[in-house]
Amino acid sequence: MTMAKIQLLLATSAILACDGCKPQPAAPNAVANAATANTAAADTNAGSRDPIASAMSAAPGSIAGDAMIVMANADGSMKTLREGKNGWTCMPDSPATPGPDPMCMDANAAKWAAAWIGHKSPPAGTVGLIYMLEGGTDASNTDPYATSPTADNAWVKTGPHIMVVGSQDLLKGYSSGAKPDTKSPYVMWSGTPYAHLMAPVG
Repeated sequence: MTMAKIQLLLATSAILACDGCKPQPAAPNAVANAATANTAAADTNAGSRDPIASAMSAAPGSIAGDAMIVMANADGSMKTLREGKNGWTCMPDSPATPGPDPMCMDANAAKWAAAWIGHKSPPAGTVGLIYMLEGGTDASNTDPYATSPTADNAWVKTGPHIMVVGSQDLLKGYSSGAKPDTKSPYVMWSGTPYAHLMAPVG
């Protein structure tokens, strides 16, 4: 998953988790500012694919079909493209990122994401799922706040995957090194409160 996309997801999910999906200005911090900049670029390139179809491609139809579809406006506020009725929220691909990265998350994943963006501890024992069946392109495997690759932040690339977040116990037994085999399940951000399982799929 691209770091730019996760920043946008986390800015969005923090708002969704805390304010019942009402459009609100994004939090005034570097992560939210990066999300706004990426959204502005995405708006400039809009039209290459229907955003609702793009968002729905992130998860199985049984989930995406009834999920809320949201997109960030250039000013950081949230725009609901379609109301949902199953507790899931999906976002379309951002043309500002290097590869396809639409995603769908459940309500527990939104709580985890809100904690990440707020530099707070995620709620204990609250397991959440994030689908990225179109794939994600790249992110640091060691630094939850990295925005670009460096010599020591273990930049990795992962194809289509599911993220399981919110449980440290669930991670036991999975590869957690800085340079994992991204074709097998592995732990991203090991040793931090935001460690989660990356599970590649087909």
